[in-house]
Amino acid sequence: MLRDAFDFSKEYGLVLEGGGAKGAYQIGVWKALMEYGVKIKAIAGVSVGALNGALICMGDIERAERIWHNISYSRIMSVDDDAMDKLINRRFRDINIQAVTKEGRKLLIKGGLDITPLKQLLEENLDEKKIRESDIDFVIGTFNFSKMKEEEIVVKEIREGYIQDYLIASASFPLFKKEKVLGKTYLDGGIANNVPIDMLIKRGYKNIIVVRIYGIGLEKKIKIPDDVNVIYIAPKYNLCNVLEFNRKKAIRNITLGYYDALRILKPLTGNDYYIESSKTEKDYLNALLNLSEEQMKELVILDKAADYYSGSLLRRYLEVIYPKLAVYFRLNRSWKYSDLYYAILEYAAKKMGLKRYRVYSEKEFCHIIKELIKDKYRKEEMADGIIELASLLIKNNS
Repeated sequence: MLRDAFDFSKEYGLVLEGGGAKGAYQIGVWKALMEYGVKIKAIAGVSVGALNGALICMGDIERAERIWHNISYSRIMSVDDDAMDKLINRRFRDINIQAVTKEGRKLLIKGGLDITPLKQLLEENLDEKKIRESDIDFVIGTFNFSKMKEEEIVVKEIREGYIQDYLIASASFPLFKKEKVLGKTYLDGGIANNVPIDMLIKRGYKNIIVVRIYGIGLEKKIKIPDDVNVIYIAPKYNLCNVLEFNRKKAIRNITLGYYDALRILKPLTGNDYYIESSKTEKDYLNALLNLSEEQMKELVILDKAADYYSGSLLRRYLEVIYPKLAVYFRLNRSWKYSDLYYAILEYAAKKMGLKRYRVYSEKEFCHIIKELIKDKYRKEEMADGIIELASLLIKNNS
């Protein structure tokens, strides 16, 4: 399915959602935006989105990647990495009860997890001068616990030397110790507004890119004006736990963010893979129906219940088998023929072990799957109706 071409001539506002460890995804998106020369004029960030927003204002992608590539629990909180990893991933049999009890005492006695390591990380990496001199208008969302209300902090209006304090205030997850700035206590901005699109709309931005990571927090109901264009870049699957500061998952999520951004910028199609195609929805429908009578009879094994359908074989596929496949693949209720077409091909690609994170042309993607099936698939050893269907779709439409 062809997407609308991205307009590189415009300036964009960037919304960065809160979500703790999931925030690595935003760095991957930023890397793609930088490579393609997307002009970012403003940022509204909450929690980890505010922290990443500061790095974006600095313009140092290498530093941002290095921070996330080396992330760990103990780089954020004063905890034992091994004990936290087992606790977060619920490997209870491996948990050292004494170590967990010790971490629990820290939480209860001191009024929250100590985030001194996060403060040190920011001190080592933030350049307040670069942030203030950036051409990007930067707004931080936080929650004033003293006044029990949401606050929007315009970074260039912050008193000298306090940018880091307000970033920490925005990222004060409820399990962390409460933070005070100039005598006021703050909590994570996600409590009041975790996806702060409104902060940019009210400031007059008409073209907005929202990077979703689906963190824990309140998503305000906001009416998008007719003259505001909002583009969403979002993962299709859960990235990780919000407190799962694991370097391997962070690196994977950066890669995922990068390719999900390319899906919008190039633009690309596909569900889990990233494919360049000029086909239309009509082309995909024709591809799905381009099966001979003999081929359809062979593939009716995909759904034995379809044997009782009284319509023609072609209608049986269109009205019974394909909708059932859409349910099997968990496609959206409003799925399109392109979604189903790629779900079938991608099923075969995954089974054959095709690398996910790269950009394929439509012709290349089909050719590689065809060759992999030829090399790896043996009908007598591995009967799989969906792989057989994928093979026929490629054969009939190449």
